Amino acid sequence: MIQIVLDFDAGTMSVLHQGPGQLAAEVKTAAVVQWYAEGRISQSKGADILAISRSRFLDELYRRRVSAVQTDIAELREELVCLTG
Repeated sequence: MIQIVLDFDAGTMSVLHQGPGQLAAEVKTAAVVQWYAEGRISQSKGADILAISRSRFLDELYRRRVSAVQTDIAELREELVCLTG
């Protein structure tokens, strides 16, 4: 496993009311959700990275107001054309 070290001043944890472990988990989750939002990883990969179920990952996306659907209108139209022949 690779470990990444981030430096935060003590005030950051105080303002967020989180200890080091909680803050580390929050930063990791935020990064994974952002990667998903950018289309860089799938829901399954996001859940794997966070060691949670896909259902819990979807709950986290909802909580953070990130769409679980990564298809834009053009892609959706293309899929519909393929389905209707």
